[in-house]
Amino acid sequence: MLPMAHATDGGGSIRIPASACGLFGLKPTRARNPAGPDAGEGWSGASIAHAVTWSVRDSAALLDATAGPDVGDPYWAPPPERPFLQEVGREPGRLRVALNVTPWMPGPVDPECAQAARDAARLCESLGHHVEEARPQIDEAAWGLARRIIIVASLTFALETRAAALGRTLSQDDVERITWERLQEALLFSAADYARAIHTVHRTGRAVARFLEGYDVLLTPTMARPPQPLGVLSLSNPDSEAFNAAGTAAVGFTALFNSSGHPAMSVPLAMSQSGLPLGVQFAARFGDEATLFRLAAQLEAAQPWRDRRPRLP
Repeated sequence: MLPMAHATDGGGSIRIPASACGLFGLKPTRARNPAGPDAGEGWSGASIAHAVTWSVRDSAALLDATAGPDVGDPYWAPPPERPFLQEVGREPGRLRVALNVTPWMPGPVDPECAQAARDAARLCESLGHHVEEARPQIDEAAWGLARRIIIVASLTFALETRAAALGRTLSQDDVERITWERLQEALLFSAADYARAIHTVHRTGRAVARFLEGYDVLLTPTMARPPQPLGVLSLSNPDSEAFNAAGTAAVGFTALFNSSGHPAMSVPLAMSQSGLPLGVQFAARFGDEATLFRLAAQLEAAQPWRDRRPRLP
């Protein structure tokens, strides 16, 4: 219905719906787009806004229109060499591609999602790129806890701020069931826990950055499972176990690049046997959306997705 739609991404929420809907979704570098005028960052730097789009071109054009620091921003991304739109159609050169099909959050990977990434790797090789299997090594347990602390702390702050604006105390009836569970969880952590979490995600980001010194892009499935049935990922789902499993499958590959701040994109290159879209994710060095746009345009030309639709029963 639209060429583009606004989206925000704190753990994958641009790339995940792009994957589930057969669209192109780019999460920009941390602070590429401003978060103002009332905030300097979201989720301690993990969350950033951009869009899902039909085409690579429209994503680049929109980012040209929105990128750059706002007055008073605490930090901002490195300025691009040229407009992002000029990267679309520019040759990417022979890229060094790392392929990884093991998520950074524990859980099974659907064979079709893993195969989508492997097929994308073969497509990259056919376009002249070098591909080998490799992945950044991080302390996954420490990172997972740190990410959880930052999210529940940020959620508590946001909802308490809203309640104060309304002139009343936040209550369980104001929010979804799982949101209320997260608010209760936040009470278990201290100020020192929050500071420790920030230190952990910064250490994690350095590990990802060091890894990407040896590669131009890192290729993974976008999600560990095909799109979920409606209702499973609802914050009102009475089945917490099903919600948590689906959530982990959704963000297991994507959330690392929110913590590290690196740009990452979901490219709609595959379909499941049942006819559902499957995206593959590419992440690049900090500030290097240019390489992602060049590669994405090359993939779009080699394997167009615009007219592809899921089969209807």
